[in-house]
Amino acid sequence: MEYTHQYSWIIPFIPFPVPMLIGVGLLLFPTATKNIRRIWAFPSILLLTIVMIFSLDLSIHQIKNSSIFQYVWSWTINNDISLEFGYLIDSLTSIMSILITTVGIIVLIYSDNYMSHDQGYLRFFAYMTLFNFSMLGLVTSSNLIQIYFFWELIGMCSYLLIGFWFTRPIAANACQKAFVTNRVGDFGLLLGILGLYWITGSLEFRHLFQIINNVISKNEMNIFFLTLFALLLFCGSVAKSAQFPLHVWLPDAMEGPTPISALIHAATMVAAGIFLVARLFPLFVVLPKIMNAIAFIGIITVILGATLAIAQKDIKKNLAYSTMSQLGYMILALGMGSYRGALFHLITHAYSKALLFLGSGSIIHSMEALVGYSPAKSQNMVFMGGLTKHVPITKTFFLVGTLSLCGIPPFACFWSKDEILNDSWLYSPIFAIIACSAAGLTAFYMFRIYLLVFEGYLNVHFLNFNGKKNSSFYSISLWGKKQVKLKIKNENFFLVLLKIKKNEITSFFSRKRYLHRVNQNIKNRKHLVFGIIHFGTKKTACLYPNESNNTMRFSMLVLVLFTFFVGAIGISFSQEGIHLDILSKWLIPFIDLLHKDSKNFINYYEFFTNATFSVIIAFFGILTASFFYKSVYSYLKNLNLLNLFEKSFLKKNVAENFQNIIYDWSYNHGYIDVFYEKSLIASIRKLVKFNSFFDKKRIDAITNGIGITSFFLGEVSKYVGGGRIALYILLYILDILIFLGILFLFETNKY
Repeated sequence: MEYTHQYSWIIPFIPFPVPMLIGVGLLLFPTATKNIRRIWAFPSILLLTIVMIFSLDLSIHQIKNSSIFQYVWSWTINNDISLEFGYLIDSLTSIMSILITTVGIIVLIYSDNYMSHDQGYLRFFAYMTLFNFSMLGLVTSSNLIQIYFFWELIGMCSYLLIGFWFTRPIAANACQKAFVTNRVGDFGLLLGILGLYWITGSLEFRHLFQIINNVISKNEMNIFFLTLFALLLFCGSVAKSAQFPLHVWLPDAMEGPTPISALIHAATMVAAGIFLVARLFPLFVVLPKIMNAIAFIGIITVILGATLAIAQKDIKKNLAYSTMSQLGYMILALGMGSYRGALFHLITHAYSKALLFLGSGSIIHSMEALVGYSPAKSQNMVFMGGLTKHVPITKTFFLVGTLSLCGIPPFACFWSKDEILNDSWLYSPIFAIIACSAAGLTAFYMFRIYLLVFEGYLNVHFLNFNGKKNSSFYSISLWGKKQVKLKIKNENFFLVLLKIKKNEITSFFSRKRYLHRVNQNIKNRKHLVFGIIHFGTKKTACLYPNESNNTMRFSMLVLVLFTFFVGAIGISFSQEGIHLDILSKWLIPFIDLLHKDSKNFINYYEFFTNATFSVIIAFFGILTASFFYKSVYSYLKNLNLLNLFEKSFLKKNVAENFQNIIYDWSYNHGYIDVFYEKSLIASIRKLVKFNSFFDKKRIDAITNGIGITSFFLGEVSKYVGGGRIALYILLYILDILIFLGILFLFETNKY
């Protein structure tokens, strides 16, 4: 065991040679390196697999022996400051290492095919491997200054990967937005680190926690400053894990390639904020105000992310808001003191959400072959209707991830989310009600994604898809349908039939002069075709989406297995009813450090009662989504069972206005971006313009005035001096006489 831990420092550096060799190869042998570019995926995956095996071995020792190992080297030592670097191996490190390596390997295998057509293939793998090195360095760090170094390196990798397609203005703006937003949180993190060092004189975790516990117990420290610095430390987690109010960068980060979204912005990088709070948990837990603040930020993020996801059309942005909401659950759990529940949900959510992102990437990949690379089309769920028959395997994988995130047993997220919901009832009934409501919304928007993408049904009345009121429900299925029928009641709308004619899309419409388009961004494209469409008696054969290849499907299959079985690490198995499950045993050293009871008493009646309640909430959200987005509505309408409902509710202005308010709030991102634009960005721009004006018209004017005055005086003075010494003596005597006269008048007035 000691031999294994002795060489644990090498864990972050194992994948590091790959980006270095790729960089050297592109610099010295660019042509040869690009010709064998597909080979570079193999060492990236191989080295990360070695790290995974190493991490598994450490985890097995961790579970068996429940030990903590730390080794530190001195970096800088003098009379005033002492800086050290090293590595720390404990339960949190081993959990995060396994999570990073397993998801990383799967995503790299997936990316080998997904990015094979891209000219930046080598750059992509160099960035991804550098990111894995940074994450592994972060989770093995033994002190705050070392964490901050890798924290910034992760931010740099995120910036590079979000702006991977930097020639696109949208991607360039997205990476800048992510960078600037994270700088706000990182600045707070830096101030918190410096403040803690000022108070305690140490940055190493164990010494830091011991000093703080001692001074608090003896009342030797100003709690206000300690609380302030702890809050500043939490600001780093707020930005990195996309918590309110610094969450605005995460949806825009979806402009990067989909494998990046799966690895960085769903499973690992956004989990760095959760990791930091978990690492500093012994500090936060002794400060009740900080714990309340963490829980408060978590519950706001939970409900905000859930509401903002219900009307998004971009599939990746929808999943991004879902990630934001689920990260809010983890922050909420940590704020409530549920350390185990937060880490449990971190594990289960990582695999489930990675599966959903890779599934969406498979769909987008097939769409791009038809419409060309255009996020407005290839990621818009309206264009994806009716994919069930064409991508059945992807549909099955996506459904597994959807059911898991909805909290349906026996999938992974059910066990972790149910634990957080149970703990929330013990913490605060108000928080519990909000968390349960968000769980219902999660089921609603996740099945909305599933139904829109694979079934193709869309409720215009609820979504306000056409921007008009009084539109009835209709269905869209653009793949494999014989005719696209839009049932419209309002006179401002009309029937649209699409057909292929001379490689163009022609829209036939009636009723006045309005042209209804399925999407305003649509343009004539040679290969943009929508199934087999009847127009009169003519038929036109069209292209269809296809399943991804075996490499991409294999990656999704592995994640499906994780989604099925990873929840078992937190389930108790015991005939007596009392048993330490694997996760709790894994966390024994940390639980003992927090002086918590390490035994996990199981009340089966209470468990099944709470589980039944959470499953009912999830099914209610699923049924609501089915009502709005599937043929349930049409079926009931054919039976004339909805006439009374429409007359009493749907036709009322109050109901319509309420639905429009919900849609506008969700689709416009809660107006938070608009608020930042109007208040912060506009104010900063005005301040910059004022500073520019003041600098040019005032500062520069003074400087230029002094220069011009000096030049003028020099020009005048050169004519005064003619080289005559007698004249110089005369001027000198006159100056002395004037000075003596002024002095005489001053002295006379004085007396």
